[in-house]
Amino acid sequence: MKSVILIVVAALSSQTCLGVKYEPNWNSIDSRPLPAWYDGVKIGMFINWGVYSVPSYSNEWFWYSWKGPKPDPRVVKLMEQFYPPTFTYADFAAEFKAEFYDPIKWVDIIKSSGAKYVVLSTKHHEGFTMYPSKYSFNWNSVDVGPNKDLIKYIFAYLAGSDVHFGIYHSLFEWFNPLYLQDKANNYTTQRFVKEKGMAELYEIVDMYRPDVIWSDGDWEALSSYWNATNFLAWLYNDSPVKDTVVVNDRWGYDSRCKHGGFLSCDDRFNPGKLQKRKWENAMTLDRYSWGFRRDASIADFLSMEELLETVLNTISYGGNILINVGPTGYGTISPIYEERFRQLGSWLKVNGEGIYATQPWVHQNDTVTPKVWYAAPKADKKAAYAFFINWPDNNELVLGAVSGSSLSGVALVGSNKTLTWETSGTGIKVTIPPHNIVEMPCMWAWSVKLTFK
Repeated sequence: MKSVILIVVAALSSQTCLGVKYEPNWNSIDSRPLPAWYDGVKIGMFINWGVYSVPSYSNEWFWYSWKGPKPDPRVVKLMEQFYPPTFTYADFAAEFKAEFYDPIKWVDIIKSSGAKYVVLSTKHHEGFTMYPSKYSFNWNSVDVGPNKDLIKYIFAYLAGSDVHFGIYHSLFEWFNPLYLQDKANNYTTQRFVKEKGMAELYEIVDMYRPDVIWSDGDWEALSSYWNATNFLAWLYNDSPVKDTVVVNDRWGYDSRCKHGGFLSCDDRFNPGKLQKRKWENAMTLDRYSWGFRRDASIADFLSMEELLETVLNTISYGGNILINVGPTGYGTISPIYEERFRQLGSWLKVNGEGIYATQPWVHQNDTVTPKVWYAAPKADKKAAYAFFINWPDNNELVLGAVSGSSLSGVALVGSNKTLTWETSGTGIKVTIPPHNIVEMPCMWAWSVKLTFK
């Protein structure tokens, strides 16, 4: 009889936990625990793609830079020099053919990169949807341009893999008449939100079941205008992804860096210190743009060393990193992006044990040697990883943050070489095998696993 009672109590307890109902206010929304998968995956790929990939000049704000209140002279000059006076931004959509789009190759690059989640643009501030939205008639990728749904293929080919599928969506649109009318009314009306902006988000969730919703374009109005808490309450209570979905914090200028799920705050957010809440560094390989640029030079892109330095700095302080790629208007991922992501994947095959499913260690960076960062595996309380960008002089790595009295062993990750170490001041000095590229476990940034007594 006792065992039956225990089973019933456990079942009721489980139902109570699963039956939490979130109210449409920030206190309730913020009380929802972040699904555990997100903190464990660490590495994501951001894909910013849209009509702006056709002019592919300046950045993804091309239309606004051309026709906004403060036009960019470079963009205006380009349009005057190479396009007829009657040409409109909508005419770029007809040239957005994505004729070489190969979603199977895209998915291969995603999986090879070691990224464990992907965030794919469904709509940027230009309003063009990359799928057949019933709220964006004749301004979507099925009615014009590619004449196909550009979201469903990535969603389908990632299904069943260890890569979580997510979407990016802009709440506002620069030149949408409904939005401009709401704005002129000081946001006391919500025609745009109800008829377009937020309606698309409900549509996207039902169509593609995303595990990540990366909201943007929030900064001109309060979250109450966007009906953000109503949407999030539905998302957490009743949506088909209520138990797995994570969201960011861009739901109104009052919520950014305060409310929602993880904190994305500003672009390339990297606080350089531990945060009370989970955060993400959404950043670009191209130093100047999220979208593809035809005129970019090799110097405009982060080197592999710079990318890994950003990755390690982010992970050591408890963040996730979302690394951007800007595909071309003809549907390809440029070789420089493909190379960086495949290089990252090869590095993670060696060093991923110190990245995935880790947490910040007692020290985030070293107290003596610069450009050394630490992380600790969640499953092993007697271990930590020390990552270093520069191979040390004389093959001696000094770790000032590591106490020799508590240490039982040091190993170079990806190598079977035995490492020796000795006390050095308040830290240790590790002797590493000679810098021989044939025997090195990887080409950039290395790690040693520290085992404690």
